[in-house]
Amino acid sequence: MLLELQISDFAIIDRLHLRLGEGFNVLTGETGAGKSIIIDALGTLRGEKVDVSFVRAGSPRARIEGVFSLDDCPQVIPILREYDLLDEDDAQVILTRELSAESGRSVARVNGRAVNTSILREIGGRLIDIHGQHEGLSLFNARTHLEMLDRFGDLLSLRERVGDLVAHLRRIREGLAELRHNEARRQSRLEELRFLLEDTAAARLKPGEEEELARERQVVQNAARITSLATDTYADLYGGRDGGRVPGRPVLELMATVVAKLTELARLDTAVAPIAAIASELHYQIEDLATTLRSYRLGLDFEPGRIDAIEDRLTVLGDLQRKYGGDIAQLIARAASAEAEIERLSNSAVQIADLERQEAALLADLATEAGMLSQRRREVGDELARQIEGAMGDLAMPNIQFYASIEHEDAPDGVPVDSRRLAFDKTGIDHVEFLISPNPGEPLKPLAKIASGGESARLLLALKSILSRVDEVPTLIFDEIDVGVGGRAGQVVGQKLWAITGNHQVVCITHLPQVAAFADAHYHISKEFGADRTRTNVRRLDEGQRIDELAAMLDGTPSEHSRANAREIIGRATGWKERRRTASLHAVE
Repeated sequence: MLLELQISDFAIIDRLHLRLGEGFNVLTGETGAGKSIIIDALGTLRGEKVDVSFVRAGSPRARIEGVFSLDDCPQVIPILREYDLLDEDDAQVILTRELSAESGRSVARVNGRAVNTSILREIGGRLIDIHGQHEGLSLFNARTHLEMLDRFGDLLSLRERVGDLVAHLRRIREGLAELRHNEARRQSRLEELRFLLEDTAAARLKPGEEEELARERQVVQNAARITSLATDTYADLYGGRDGGRVPGRPVLELMATVVAKLTELARLDTAVAPIAAIASELHYQIEDLATTLRSYRLGLDFEPGRIDAIEDRLTVLGDLQRKYGGDIAQLIARAASAEAEIERLSNSAVQIADLERQEAALLADLATEAGMLSQRRREVGDELARQIEGAMGDLAMPNIQFYASIEHEDAPDGVPVDSRRLAFDKTGIDHVEFLISPNPGEPLKPLAKIASGGESARLLLALKSILSRVDEVPTLIFDEIDVGVGGRAGQVVGQKLWAITGNHQVVCITHLPQVAAFADAHYHISKEFGADRTRTNVRRLDEGQRIDELAAMLDGTPSEHSRANAREIIGRATGWKERRRTASLHAVE
């Protein structure tokens, strides 16, 4: 619900603070006083386009702010949370729009945080709906008719079941499409995988084999030098030879002499004992080194032709890598997974058959549920038409015909219904559009093609009065919706507008006193002319002021006669409202 509206420097409004209440809020005043400017300001909070011409002359910027209660619009709370625009203890949401005269740009804010226009439109559109005599917004948008019909008929749970089936069916079909696409290359892939398995099995690949062969090749290529170095080094350590580190004497023999001398020295001077121990340990280590080197030298066995075998093996490994890509470790891993992939591909025909059975079963279920939903929509559409035609009769248009058209479209992959295949989406198989024929003999045609503003206004009112209980937008704005409606139907217009307040806050600009008489809160909009500026003022009327305002609306200038008529009109409206309240209380009991 809209609690407060503040407008600054917008068109001819310099400052305006409007506090609105629940129920039926009526704005009246002379033409040009600024009533429609207030509606334009509210439109900016819905994210509608604005331009610099709306900024009051001489002002740097225009500013519009609306404060809304969240108690009656819980559908907005998830959106506010999604964009991090709500504190958990917030009971209100504040929408703000500022327009700069210098740059021509507008800035939108929700709860003080800047947002882009699309977010403002998403939030504002769920808080306010604005209707004028030539526009019905959502009511005259064919894309919303199915939603309204389902809400009116309480069909959302059935539609949700259809939507779940459609979602499941789409997943099955996506899986089928993937399998069928893969089927085209399944055989070539199977052949590729089998070749991979055969080649890797024949090659008997081992992890790290390529690196080991490269090391062995280096050893074999340097066989003579390796043998010479091992032999000479062993001779230096153990065997002794001319040309060694100490000619004629091996290192081990020299080290033994050193150890003996240091041991004798340690007996003479105990301080040398640690040195003697180091020498003794070195002697043992050199002895171990000589033994290990001897084993290494004896183990050298260079087979004739080994280098050729190594090169041949490396060639085999290189060919496999070039053929299949990746290194040896990757080839081994791919071969390990190839069998599982072959198994899966070999079973794809079975999987396709299984998914096709699931698809057929889902289509059958969907045909039943969607067909049931379509039938219920037809019944609900006929009931809606009956109620709207009755309401239009009350509004002095008894000959109007209304029809909820439900059409179907053929599709080769659609739902089998009777002998047809029907296109579907998550809402079912139906395309819904509201049609009317304003006069006898005229064909039914879409709402958007209605020519008469008066017909449009009354039809909009009839639709709103009937669909208001399923309309989630809490605040409905009607801008001179009674234009083209005569005084005889004005009483009914007022009744229907007030009746909508059972589920909504209603704000209405009207020139009909019969409508204004139903107001729960009546505001008068007027212009003040200063020395150099024109200003718009708004004030809430008390009971006496209401009588004068209705008298002026009836006769231009209040008189005793027009005041008496005004009292009579207000009395009729008040009596009707009391009877409705009493009837509602009895219905609840």
